[in-house]
Amino acid sequence: MFHGKKLMVASALIALMIIGMAATRPADEKPHHKNLKVLPKDISHEDLDKVMDNWKAALGVKCNFCHAPSADSTSHHLDFASDAKPEKDIARHMFKMTGKINKKYFNFNKDDKGNMVPTVTCMTCHRGNPHPEEK
Repeated sequence: MFHGKKLMVASALIALMIIGMAATRPADEKPHHKNLKVLPKDISHEDLDKVMDNWKAALGVKCNFCHAPSADSTSHHLDFASDAKPEKDIARHMFKMTGKINKKYFNFNKDDKGNMVPTVTCMTCHRGNPHPEEK
């Protein structure tokens, strides 16, 4: 009988702990990224990070290649919304260009769900270099 009470109390405490954790967890909010001009406005933070990581790898650069430093001189952060660096606009132009090339010439290349799989990417020309070789 005493063992059953312990089990019931322990179960109740675990349930309360789970409910408490769920109640204090922040509500899932839609992402709000500023100044997105070519990427979807509702892109998740995780997907945005993946895109940026792919671009960094393709060009062999870090975030500050396209993103300007914060106007606050005491902050050592980047101002991701700023358009101060021309490289950011060049990246947008290149993203649109590769999208048009893929749509026009490689629209048959689709995954199991029917989504187009890009054939031409930043890596196609850049191959880890910020400025691709001219031929």
